[in-house]
Amino acid sequence: MRKKWKQLLIGMVGLLVVGVFVTPPLLRAIPPRYAARWLPKPLLAIASPQQDVPILPTVALPLDAGSLLGEPTPLAAPQVVVVLPTPTNAPLGDNVTPEPTAVPPTATPSPEPTATAVPIPASARLEGIHHIFQDWNNCGPATMAMTLSYFDLFLTQSDTAAVLKPNPEDRNVSPAEMAAFVNEQTPYQAISRVNGRIETLKQFIANGIPVIVEIGIDPPGEYRWLGWYGHYLLVVAYDDANQQFFVYDSWFGTSDVPGENADRNGRNLTYAEVESYWPQFNRNYIAVYRPEQAELAAQIIGADMDEAAMWDRSLAQAQADAAADPENAFFWFNLGTSLNAHGDYEHASTAFDQARAIGLPWRMLWYQFGPYEAYYEVGRYEDVILLADVTLKDRPYFEESFYYKGLALEATGQTAAAEDNLEKAATFNPNFDPAVVALAELSGNR
Repeated sequence: MRKKWKQLLIGMVGLLVVGVFVTPPLLRAIPPRYAARWLPKPLLAIASPQQDVPILPTVALPLDAGSLLGEPTPLAAPQVVVVLPTPTNAPLGDNVTPEPTAVPPTATPSPEPTATAVPIPASARLEGIHHIFQDWNNCGPATMAMTLSYFDLFLTQSDTAAVLKPNPEDRNVSPAEMAAFVNEQTPYQAISRVNGRIETLKQFIANGIPVIVEIGIDPPGEYRWLGWYGHYLLVVAYDDANQQFFVYDSWFGTSDVPGENADRNGRNLTYAEVESYWPQFNRNYIAVYRPEQAELAAQIIGADMDEAAMWDRSLAQAQADAAADPENAFFWFNLGTSLNAHGDYEHASTAFDQARAIGLPWRMLWYQFGPYEAYYEVGRYEDVILLADVTLKDRPYFEESFYYKGLALEATGQTAAAEDNLEKAATFNPNFDPAVVALAELSGNR
């Protein structure tokens, strides 16, 4: 009770100070990572950039999107894959001998593993991982540092962030960038895939391979006002009896209060919650493993090791999801992402339009950039510029938005403005090669 009164007193004094000495524009000039750390909640509400709408700009319905679903496509059920000899970090659940599950027919022509399937235990846990609470907007670097601690490679989140997001204001690190960090900066290996399955995650854990998932979250408790975010979680255990995973969460630990209560067991995440929130990022996952585990990782991933086969399955899954729940904007967004991967930008644009018409969280383009790509490829440059402007408003922290806006401006003949945006992208993140290349090409053509 005393703590709450103290917080209230600080807030009241702070508001008085603001009213007398500080204006809201000055507060909003404070970098968000410092405002979040030092300002009391009443001042933080003033200092936070103002968001006019809770969703991205929409498009008018009706749209001819139903034709994108085509005929129902039979989906391959989760594969049962070969499990090699038990790793040193042994799974829990000794003496568990469930009945083998038959391998269902696949919906794609890609070859399946041919070795005999072996069941995994009903529960398993990875031991020896060090939990790390993230700094401001640093869940990617913090989660990566946690993951590498499993291999006794102890890096700080500052070490990983120096490569993953050189600018501390950067709001996003992509799964591809996370995997590249492991492959290029450590002696270990990583692979990023989409369209994962709960069984896939369990297979990794049972075989001593940590796996990171990217999901959408609605912050709990008093932080619900922040609204929808994208977030990385490190899966450390599963338990079939209770139908749940345990994850290490760099933001909320194991409670509703950020930065507190990081129980070593991890945060409970039920299989149902995974099925609900994981598709918001197209069921993306990043597996990290020792070089000698590369064959094992490939066996667990199965046919999705092949890029084309993975996107075929992702497309079929997105069609099935959107047909089953046509009011779910994320399913249409996933359909657009999969159509992009097939080079079908015209239909991808329609899928993204449908997602926007239903309503996407305003932070959506912090993390996934499919609409930029599709609209640019079909010549809808004004849409690219509009979405980039909305995403960058009061938050000029996204190299991808600067990049695609630069491309669209160049395509409309606004060369000087295009160069300015490409320079902003390359300066904000010097490791973002597409902007560096595009800027060099633009300068070379002048």
